[in-house]
Amino acid sequence: MGLEEESGITADDVKLALKGHVKEGHKFNSTAPLSDSDTGYNPSPCADDRVHVLVWVCSANSPKINESVLKKMRDIRDAASDLDIPQMALLTKVDEACRETEKDLKDVYSSKHVKQKMADFSSALGVPLNCILPVKNYSEEIAIDDDVDSLILSALRLMIDLGDDFINNM
Repeated sequence: MGLEEESGITADDVKLALKGHVKEGHKFNSTAPLSDSDTGYNPSPCADDRVHVLVWVCSANSPKINESVLKKMRDIRDAASDLDIPQMALLTKVDEACRETEKDLKDVYSSKHVKQKMADFSSALGVPLNCILPVKNYSEEIAIDDDVDSLILSALRLMIDLGDDFINNM
């Protein structure tokens, strides 16, 4: 479940998850937000239950984000910022959004289209550009590709570094 306009997870449920109040395996319900009387509610979260890094995932080939979804995202982002949770974003499907990167993934950081998508996402949500990483999804490949892996591993490295910094500052 994503942050879809009507059927997505509620911002309040995400905020509870950020604080560690959601038990492992809980199934979110867009029509019935989690409450402290539900079995999926964790009344006393420990540090391991908290979110250490908030990762936004957005497709590079999707149209502009709906304003109501963007409002929900900003609400969640503000809550994460208040909790000092580091944030980053993955811009996926960069190969499908740009002919340059489709031909050669090594051109991803020089693609004007990808740069514009990253800048648009940054200005819409407030995530700094250096925390928005382009990645290509494995979709039709039958073998591993070093260029795809390089982008994915760069994103994973940033996630780990941000998480380590968060834990060290707790």
